Amino acid sequence: MQNLTLKTPVHTTLREAIADSLREAILQGLLKAGEKISEPELAAKFGISRTPIREAFRQLDSEGFLKVIPRRGARVAPLTEKDVVEFYDVKAVLEGYAARLACTRLTDRDLERMSQLNTQMAQADGSKEYKQVFRWHMDFHSVFLKACGNEHLYELIQMLVSKFQRFRMLLALAGKSERSIQQHKQIIDAFRRKDVVLAEKLVIENAMTGKEMIVGEIFKEMKGVI
Repeated sequence: MQNLTLKTPVHTTLREAIADSLREAILQGLLKAGEKISEPELAAKFGISRTPIREAFRQLDSEGFLKVIPRRGARVAPLTEKDVVEFYDVKAVLEGYAARLACTRLTDRDLERMSQLNTQMAQADGSKEYKQVFRWHMDFHSVFLKACGNEHLYELIQMLVSKFQRFRMLLALAGKSERSIQQHKQIIDAFRRKDVVLAEKLVIENAMTGKEMIVGEIFKEMKGVI
């Protein structure tokens, strides 16, 4: 953990700063799958109490970055092909259905917002601001998910995505968002035309693209890291 640094930007809590530091170290391969993360060591390294560290551990456990075991501490969670495949298969079905429901409910304002977010995502990708790519990508999907009109479906998808944020961050940080950006344009066009069948199909294809890229490309590039 000697490579860890703690940055505390304005309006960022200590818990968030710790979580960001650990998350980035895991994504960059500085902390390997199965490696133990010690509360006492982090507290001593950063000169802080263990409370915000424990809170950060819980957050990262919920996002799939750490595996926290009571009285045994935390370790970097392994990332397997099976995890990726199962996550994206479920995500595809749920988001595809949400797109079907949202298709006739999205307003012109919603569609303009989606177009704006996709443009911002493309600009961030072009300037290699990959963390921002991830944020815009999440916001893009949230627009039509919120518009689906089924609160339980929306909450279920949000819970699933939150637990597996690590996968989507990998895509953004690997600079492999160009194909997704192009698919987003097609999705917006299908929504504009109120083409329910096509919108569902394209959203499913968008999820499958994420699965294919992580399993087919990113896993190979990160061999020995995850």
